[in-house]
Amino acid sequence: IQAIQKAYESEKVVAVLSQKDPAIESPKADDLYKVGTIAKILKLLKMPDGTTTAILQGKKRFALQQMVQEDPYMIGSIIFLQHTPPDNKLEFEALIASILDKSRQIIELSPNIPTEALVMLKNITNHAFLLNFIASNLGIKIKTKQEILEINALAEKANTIFKHMNSELQLLELRDKIENKVRGDIEKQQRDYFLNQQL
Repeated sequence: IQAIQKAYESEKVVAVLSQKDPAIESPKADDLYKVGTIAKILKLLKMPDGTTTAILQGKKRFALQQMVQEDPYMIGSIIFLQHTPPDNKLEFEALIASILDKSRQIIELSPNIPTEALVMLKNITNHAFLLNFIASNLGIKIKTKQEILEINALAEKANTIFKHMNSELQLLELRDKIENKVRGDIEKQQRDYFLNQQL
């Protein structure tokens, strides 16, 4: 909280790293992954229950070189990480189009995701940002998301995300099929019951 408040008072930028084990209440440098995201603090909100919520927007990937300070909050020296552009641009563009199509299918089958999310995705023009944004919203483990974040080659990152999206879509389609079958069975039972009552 102190780090967020201090950053919000100055440049509104923080370095964000995921914990290896989220159960650790006060993580040290060794408890954090070494690759993270530079994020801009869009809003800092004091909640009615006394907690603080920060709304962040990821900007750039970085690697932690060393932790300079741990108390009262962590300060580290970092280096920015660049993505390696794809060798085959045409193939990569086709893959991005397929990823957007899969996103549409996932959004349509996910009751928790608003349909406006697709419009937002289509408006992201930076491929690296789009891929990282999609990866961060996939229903996969933090460790897997971290592995995707650490991939420098954009083509490899896109392929990895596409595979995970395929798995997620298959799961959603199966769930939708089961729900439709259960709904159909219940409706049939209700119809049969109604007919029996009439008879």
